[in-house]
Amino acid sequence: MQILTKIKEDFVSIGSLFTSISTLLCCTLPSLLVALGMGAVVAGLASDLPWLITMSKYKDWTFLIAGTMIGFNFWLFYGRKRKQTCEIDGNGNETPCDTAARWSKVILWVSFGLYVLGLFSAYLLLPIQKFLGV
Repeated sequence: MQILTKIKEDFVSIGSLFTSISTLLCCTLPSLLVALGMGAVVAGLASDLPWLITMSKYKDWTFLIAGTMIGFNFWLFYGRKRKQTCEIDGNGNETPCDTAARWSKVILWVSFGLYVLGLFSAYLLLPIQKFLGV
């Protein structure tokens, strides 16, 4: 039963990373390229990767799904009482379970950072530019 729970937690962790990367691809990357004067690159990407247009069209759903997965991942990692499932090494060495927990934490925070960056560029960057008159 613990193995199945661990597989679910790993799926949520990896899923949150990929959904946060999708927010970068749909919104941050095109905005950055256009801001740098590379609109032709964005047009080329849109013709070569037509799913980017679909993701941009449904960016609200993209961000909702990504935010839900990242929030659930935070709850899995910090919100519920964690049971000690790792063996205790008497020598003070890091066990494979400790290594996996450390990497899960890194993946979670990288996912959150990518999500916030995508959220900023998709929903806040244009209003800020309009306010500043840029």
